[in-house]
Amino acid sequence: MTTRPKFTRRAFARLAAAGVVLSAALAAVPARAEGVLRIAQQFGTLYTPFHVLREKGLIEKHGKALGIDIKVEWTRLSGGAAVNDALLSGNIDIASAGIGPFLTLWDKTRGTAQEVKIVGAFGAQPNFLLTNNPNVKTIKDFTEKDRIATPAAGVSVQARILQMAAEQAFGPGNAKKLDPLMVTLPHPDATAALIAGGTEITTHLSNPPFQNQALKDPKVHKVFSSYDILGGPATPTVAYTTVKFRQENPKTYKAFQDAFAEATRWVAENKKEAAEIYVKVEQSRLDPAFIAEVLSDPEVTYTLVPLGTIKFADFMNRIGAIKAKPTSWKDFTFEELHSASGS
Repeated sequence: MTTRPKFTRRAFARLAAAGVVLSAALAAVPARAEGVLRIAQQFGTLYTPFHVLREKGLIEKHGKALGIDIKVEWTRLSGGAAVNDALLSGNIDIASAGIGPFLTLWDKTRGTAQEVKIVGAFGAQPNFLLTNNPNVKTIKDFTEKDRIATPAAGVSVQARILQMAAEQAFGPGNAKKLDPLMVTLPHPDATAALIAGGTEITTHLSNPPFQNQALKDPKVHKVFSSYDILGGPATPTVAYTTVKFRQENPKTYKAFQDAFAEATRWVAENKKEAAEIYVKVEQSRLDPAFIAEVLSDPEVTYTLVPLGTIKFADFMNRIGAIKAKPTSWKDFTFEELHSASGS
C-alpha cells in the first residue's frame, strides 16, 4: 500500500489560516434574472437529498410548476470557509456547510446586503471522533504527536464539536486546547489516511459514510459521538443563501426549497433507492447495500428543521467566535421553517 505524504506543521498552519479568512468583500452582488441556480455541496451521505433532487430533476420540475425553466449548476467544495467565500463572491447561490461556518457567516453579514439564513438542514446525524492510536481512549489521551483531521481546522462544524468536547473535558476556558492538533483535510482523504496509517493523521472527526467505512478497519476505533457531546441529536450541516437572493429570485428560491423538502422526504421513505442514487452520482466504489445501511442508521433523522443549532450558537458566542447571540433558531432561518419545532 502506498504511504501517504506526511503533513508538516507549516502546511497545516497555512491551511488552517486559510480556513478562517473570508476573502470576499461584503458588498452586494449584482442582481440577475431568475432561472439559474448554482449550488455547492461537500462530501458525505448527509448530502443524499441533493443527490436525489439532482438525479430526479426536482428543482427543474418545481420550477416548471412555477412557470420558469431553471438551469442548475453544481460545484464541489470542501470546507465551510471555501463555501462561504464562494457565496459572498457571488459564485454560488446555495451554500451547504456545517452549522459552525454558517453561524460565522451569519454573524458577519447581519444587517448587510449579504445577510444569510438557513433554507433547510440535511437531517440529524452523528459525527464520530475516530482514531487509529490505540492509546487514545478519551480526548485527554492525545499528545503533541497526534493530528486530528477536520474539513476546516478551527472553524468547521467538526472543529466546533471538538472544541465543545475539550471545554467539557478540560473545563471552562479550554475549548481551544486541542486546536494545535487540528489539521485541514477533506473527509475522503482523512479517511484514507486514517485507514492506511503511516502519516501524521492519527485521528479524524468524521461523518457518514466515511466514519462507517473507517470503523470496518480493526485499527480504528471510536472515541466519541457528537450526540454524546451535544446531549442528543443535532443537524450539523445546513443549506443556506442570502436574503437578497431569496428576495430577487422568489420563484427560483421556492423551486429549490420545495425540491429540497421533497427529496428529504423521499430519502426517508426510499433508502435503498437513495443509496443507489448516491453511488451513481458520486461514482462511488462503495456497495449500495453498505450505503443503504448507513442511510438506515436509527440515529439518523431526515428533516429540514434545524435541531441543536442554538447549542452551537451559544457556544460560539461564549468563546468569542461570533459576536451576536441569537435568542432563537428562528433568528437565522427563513420563515418557511418557523412553524416546525426546531432548536
